[in-house]
Parts: sequence; C-alpha cells; structure tokens
Amino acid sequence: MGWFIVKRLTSLIPIVLGISFITFILIYLIPGDPAVAYLRMSNIPPTDEAVTALRVELGLNEPLYIQYLEWLGKVLQLDLGMSYVSKNAVWDEILLHLFPTIQLTGASLIFIVVISLPIGIISAIYKGKFVDQFSRIVAFVSVSMPSFWFGFLLIYLLSVKLDLFPVLGRGTLAHLVLPSLTLAFGYIGTYMRLLRASMLENLNEPFVMYARARGLRQRLIVSRHVLKKSLLPVITGLGMSLGNMLGGAVIVETIFAWPGMGQLFVTSILNQDYPMIQGCVLFMSVIFVVCNLLVDIMYSFLDPRIRWEGEK
Repeated sequence: MGWFIVKRLTSLIPIVLGISFITFILIYLIPGDPAVAYLRMSNIPPTDEAVTALRVELGLNEPLYIQYLEWLGKVLQLDLGMSYVSKNAVWDEILLHLFPTIQLTGASLIFIVVISLPIGIISAIYKGKFVDQFSRIVAFVSVSMPSFWFGFLLIYLLSVKLDLFPVLGRGTLAHLVLPSLTLAFGYIGTYMRLLRASMLENLNEPFVMYARARGLRQRLIVSRHVLKKSLLPVITGLGMSLGNMLGGAVIVETIFAWPGMGQLFVTSILNQDYPMIQGCVLFMSVIFVVCNLLVDIMYSFLDPRIRWEGEK
C-alpha cells in the first residue's frame, strides 16, 4: 500500500509543475498590464515613468523563464505574492476564504450522500416501481435545472414566504442550509442514477447468483457484496465533484453572498488583481489534484485489485 501511494505521489509532480507553468502564463494572456493595474489599484497615475519603474521593481522586465523560476521558488515557500487590492498576502486571503468554502462543500456533500445514495439503492432494488419512476423525475429535474434558478426558488419559498432561513450571508447553521442545498441539488440526480445503474449491473453478476444459490438473504447480498462494488464509480465521481466544489462554487456563493473561494476569484478578476488570480487558479488546481489522489487511495482500499496492478 505504501508503494502504491508513493507511485501516485510521484506521478503528481509533473502534473503540478505543468499546472504552475500554465497558471504563470495566464498573467500574459489576460488583457492589460500588471504594472498599470497595480498603479490604478494604488490610486497612482500610470505614467510611463511610473510603469517602467514598477515593472523593474516587480521583475516584469526580466526574461519569462527567469520570472517563472523566481515565482515558482516563492510558491514552494507558500509565498504567492501580495494582493493589488487589499495589499495583504495572497496566501492569507486564500486561507481566509477557504474555510467558508470547506464549510459549504462539507454540508453539500452531506446532502448529496444522505439523499442520493439511499434513493439510488432503493431505485435499483425496486426497478420499474413507483420509487424508481419518482427518482427518475427527481434526477431529470436535478440535472436540467440551473443552480441559480433553484437557489432563487429556495429563497422565495423558504426565506421570503415561510421565513425559515436567512437569505444572505454567513453566520449560524441556518445560513448554511440554502446555499449548501442549492450546491448539492445539481449533483444529487447524477449520483442517484449512477449508483442505480452500477447496482443493476452488479446484481446481474455471477457472484450474486452464487450467493443466492448459497441461500444468502437478498438484504445481505446487497449490503455486503453488491453495494461495496457499486460504490466505486460513485466515489470517483464524488472526488471530481469535491474538487470542483472546493475550487469555488462561484454562482452559489454569489447568489447567497457567501464569502468563499468562488467569490474571491470573481472579485480578483473584476479588479485585475493578477497575483490573486494566479494564486486562486493554482490553489484550486492543486486541490483538484489532491482530491483525485485521495480518490485513488480510497479506490485501492475498496478494490485491492487496483492496488495489486499498480504494484506490479
């Protein structure tokens, strides 16, 4: 198992280096001059002399590869630069907005697991029955309804009409319900149908027929043998979704004024805050890669054949 994790970690090094290079290059693809943007954010007239002096100070007059190596060296020391807007360290700003996003993602994940997995299991067991047809409708609505529209519906029904939850901001647990449910709703239908399809496929496998022939009860076959194998594609999907949600649920955070990573990223783009944009993109990408690594490790626990193939 240790060798499997080491191989996975080693394979991540070129991926992370590639991400860092693309992230660094982004600053040259975005329209505008970082020096001019910095001067404007500092309320300093962007004269030619001021722009030239600042480009020298920021090292923007150096060759591209030297700038990249210097930036990469600072990134390895967790120095992502200073924000042009707040004048605070980018790393500090990201950490400040990361916890609300983790909070929102964790609550959304609970909604996804609690709602989609039981319905997916029941739909597979009672294929073609009322529960299965109902779950099909829920899944269709879930994947086809835009999250911003569902969020506005929740605000109108549960906040404006029934006054059950606060509309905007972050504070108590009640503030967390509407944004996390909005974020989770788009994923619920997907995982519901994914688990149903995986379970139906495994229920027709020979090992299920042998288990029935041995006299095992249906509930035991499903819970101990079929469900464990059927969860593999769901875990893979959840790992990808977790990376997306942690990377920033931009629309949901904007609708509910949730001070997370998505809102920080949007604000930095609007303000042309280049170090913050670089920091956010790099951080989101690394989170996505780490989530996939955790999924790989969890996958090897659930299905040892993957670990053995990796160790050959």
